[in-house]
Amino acid sequence: MRFIIWSMTLRCLPIKLCDLGHIRGKMNLMTPVIKAMQRAVDVVLTSPHPDSKVAATLFSGNHHLSMTNDWPPIILNTLGTEARIGDSSGTVHAEVNCLIHAPFPTDGASLAITDPCCPNCAKCIAEAGIKTVYIDHKGFEKDFAARRGDEFQSMSLRILAHAGISLYEVRRKEHLIRTLYTPPDNYVPPEDNPIEIRPCRIMRLADLSPEILLQTARLVKVKHARWACAVATDGQGKIWTLVASTHPAIGYTHDHMAAAEGKYDFMLEPVNRILMGAARAGLTIAKDYLWCSVLPSPREMVNAIGAGFRSISIGDDTHAKKSASNEARHILEISNILDFKSIKL
Repeated sequence: MRFIIWSMTLRCLPIKLCDLGHIRGKMNLMTPVIKAMQRAVDVVLTSPHPDSKVAATLFSGNHHLSMTNDWPPIILNTLGTEARIGDSSGTVHAEVNCLIHAPFPTDGASLAITDPCCPNCAKCIAEAGIKTVYIDHKGFEKDFAARRGDEFQSMSLRILAHAGISLYEVRRKEHLIRTLYTPPDNYVPPEDNPIEIRPCRIMRLADLSPEILLQTARLVKVKHARWACAVATDGQGKIWTLVASTHPAIGYTHDHMAAAEGKYDFMLEPVNRILMGAARAGLTIAKDYLWCSVLPSPREMVNAIGAGFRSISIGDDTHAKKSASNEARHILEISNILDFKSIKL
């Protein structure tokens, strides 16, 4: 399989087969990459998904975390595996599962994945600050590649490349790596609307309220009607506010964005941006303080549930990006999985 990335600003690189044993002396890549991929392969069959088992290992230095695609327990135990949450499945993808549970900052980290990532995961990977993605070579021979390889080539690859992420295919047993893409030297992806992360003027979570959160968030000029804010803590207990609006994936801007293709587009919604921004900075979001200007998308709801949220405050619950958000809200509310509180600006 040959992947070509078309871009006015990014160079196209041919696939190049490299011997990791040869590279080891220069880049010291072999041991951590092979170990990370092996950890993903070791857990992939523990995925409860009956048809599509995927695993990922997030790693940085001596830290690592391996996860599979999975249903959040509350969705699995309440709705089962067949239920649809609006237009979304009830599962959290393996890559996102790693990112929302990361016990260390994801900025500059790497991901080893058993399968090619979908465009939605690619957007989250970019927002979380991942710099390198490795994919097991067998993943390109599996069902996803056969059914949806075009989506990986036309969207996922482009998203990762525009974000300046290096992409490799790994053959564990042969200790070989195949270069799928590396960004140009000194490439810095454009970001015209990054997540705002600021120290909070409230010193204790006990003194915080959703109204005070909104007052703080309004100090940030948002650039889209769909936006979200949250409160998080760092390892020293310091409180931070996060504000994000809907925006194209990192590396794209509103003025230079490719058109949607099929069921995927290049926009990353605000709740997903908040979740990924917290992971990137190594922050833990306070579960009672997530506010969204309109109803989140069904995929955002599922990811938020996977991250441990049981309630979301909404500014205008009569509007959403898609009508499926209303269907998702209904099934999650009547099942007591996610509570939606109305708190207007």
